[in-house]
Amino acid sequence: MKYLKRLITTEVEEGLKHSPVTAVIGPRQCGKSTLTRHLLTYDRPFLYLDLEKPSDLRKLEEPEWFFISQKEKLICIDEVQRKPDLFPLIRSMVDEWGENGHFLVLGSASRDLLRQSSESLAGRITYKQLTPFLWEEVKEQLSIEHYLTAGGFPRSLLQKIPEVSYQWREDFIATFLERDLLQWSGFSPQTMRRLWLMLAHNNGQMVNLSTIGGSLGVSHTTVRNYLDLLQETFMVNILLPFISNTGKRLVKTPKVYIADTGIIAALLGLNDFNQFAGHPVFGSLWESMVIANLKGIFPRAELSFYRTSNGTEIDILLQLSGKLIAIECKASVAPALSRGSYFAREDIAPLHTFVVAPVAQSYSLKPGISVVTLSDLVTGIRELFANN
Repeated sequence: MKYLKRLITTEVEEGLKHSPVTAVIGPRQCGKSTLTRHLLTYDRPFLYLDLEKPSDLRKLEEPEWFFISQKEKLICIDEVQRKPDLFPLIRSMVDEWGENGHFLVLGSASRDLLRQSSESLAGRITYKQLTPFLWEEVKEQLSIEHYLTAGGFPRSLLQKIPEVSYQWREDFIATFLERDLLQWSGFSPQTMRRLWLMLAHNNGQMVNLSTIGGSLGVSHTTVRNYLDLLQETFMVNILLPFISNTGKRLVKTPKVYIADTGIIAALLGLNDFNQFAGHPVFGSLWESMVIANLKGIFPRAELSFYRTSNGTEIDILLQLSGKLIAIECKASVAPALSRGSYFAREDIAPLHTFVVAPVAQSYSLKPGISVVTLSDLVTGIRELFANN
């Protein structure tokens, strides 16, 4: 399988230069191990440990002795969340050794979830998040239709046989539910699968925890815990409502998106773009794709949505460095804004409004409003931040 360079490569390299410990976090199978193996060169000795391999786990039965014996190497530990007791030892090692670039750890859990075990590494660790493939990384090789249908996971997206790609995603779902979740206590694979199916059918909708809990036969607290785990393992993106002082009655219920469009397709039994295009969830798939790319390229940005009780709304608001940008997602080659979108712009006065759509070429719709491709959305946001 051809290797495609990832956008965060330089960030990871900088982390190794300037921090004792660099953590690359992201969902399972998004390419963390592949990225790492292309970063590790024979200019410097390195050691790679995969904590899902029993043989590598056995090497850490006496971890302090083992680490001391490997002091001159860059020690890379994959799936580090499976052995959280290593973090205090890593802190002790890097404090004793001094300098930077001693450990590169990979994890399939978020920074917040890892922090529960890595408090002792405060000030010694830098976090870099790797997502499934972003459009900027593959746009020269693939069509937007294929990217939307297959999603961003490498073994799905780069597979040339659609049936094999679809089967990989089905297997990924089963493995995640039946094996990966076992490392987190208190979760039922059966309940999680039913929740995932409900989220797929209602992708991008506001969620009522009590209603979902009633359908699943569990409490709203349990649903909250399940959603938190899906978010912490990068399987869903939760957009909170934008809070403003406009005086309008605002909707306060969050919206939930399954993070990868290919996973949504597999959950709904859709295996090609033609099936996608005619499905009621098609518009929300486009939104999921836009959100995934925004989070991957602007990881420090805060994403939210704006909606009032009378239907005035903006799909996505991106806030960064005190600036506010409005983004509408339209899965149409002839996009148009609703009256509610124009009213919302008047309420919140964004710096600019982008309408991101599958158009062949970007163009200005009205002053302060641009219809853009997904690539030009990224370029336009960067230019706004550079010039304002």
